[in-house]
Amino acid sequence: MRILTPSLAAALMLTACDGNPFTGNPDPGGGGDSDFVLTGTTTNPSRGKPITRVENQDSVSGNGYAQDFIYDPESDTFLVDNLAFDGENVYTRDVGFNASPADAPGTLPNTGVNIFAGDQIVRDEQGEVVGQFTYRALYGTSTSGQTEFAIVRTGSYVEYGFGGFIYKRNGSVTLPTAGQAHFEGDYSAVRDFNGPDTIVGGIEYVTGQMVVDIDFDDFNDSSGVIGDGVKGFVYDRQVFDINGNDVTGEIVAALNGDTGTASELPVMTFTVGPNVITPAGEVTAGVFSFSQGVLYENGTYYAVISGEGAEEIVGIIVVESTDPRENMDGVTVRETGGFIVYN
Repeated sequence: MRILTPSLAAALMLTACDGNPFTGNPDPGGGGDSDFVLTGTTTNPSRGKPITRVENQDSVSGNGYAQDFIYDPESDTFLVDNLAFDGENVYTRDVGFNASPADAPGTLPNTGVNIFAGDQIVRDEQGEVVGQFTYRALYGTSTSGQTEFAIVRTGSYVEYGFGGFIYKRNGSVTLPTAGQAHFEGDYSAVRDFNGPDTIVGGIEYVTGQMVVDIDFDDFNDSSGVIGDGVKGFVYDRQVFDINGNDVTGEIVAALNGDTGTASELPVMTFTVGPNVITPAGEVTAGVFSFSQGVLYENGTYYAVISGEGAEEIVGIIVVESTDPRENMDGVTVRETGGFIVYN
């Protein structure tokens, strides 16, 4: 993995609302009987216990290296381990991000998800300055405190850099056995790039709206999985640079080219089919979008349902696409988004 620029650093950690830390190690759970494959596999997940999922670690891509997430509510700071040149592992709210006067610095507009960044420099024992990498972290939690997520990515590598994500159900779930349910909520994401780019800071942010629907009657169940159908959509996406400037129009115009008429980014859609939910309430399937009839984004979502009445869902979406902008020729974009939706 080749370093593009040794710039700023940021990283992340997170915790439940009661101050107990998220951990980068999957929760052991217990009582499950499914061999359903999800990221950061939890041993024997159960509908009656908390579930924590993390990004699978991969030394080639740099995925899944962020671990041991801890949030300090008194100082409003995060700590994270296992990311080189990430300052001294203490990250504060990124006051350099200002999307509009209506939003507090370091907060994504509309979603309220917080952005954290690390120290720009570290000094060695002789007082010499050591430049740090550009890491940024997103942290979101539900209104009930029962679900939360965090994402950390960097813009300091030519390829996708080191980072990770985590999402968590802090309690249990009781899944309905009949009927259907509609969920709505917000979507927040970080975009990083594979290939030499000209993006300020090497990363961008995304906000959007999201709906998820579940049919608890069909599809029929099969061995180790629940057949319930799940559909979902992410729409009204807005893209911001590292300082909070809206760059959505540039991307839409590039996608339109000379013939397109779109006024917003394509809607991301879940693939629908049987066997996407486990008895523990975990969900995974594909995600895609089309632009002018051609596949634009493609990837996967991972989620977990929470609550005695299945009131909320938390999850992560990871999709890739080719950046359509003229100055980004041959550059691949990875969008890693977190969502919390409510029934």
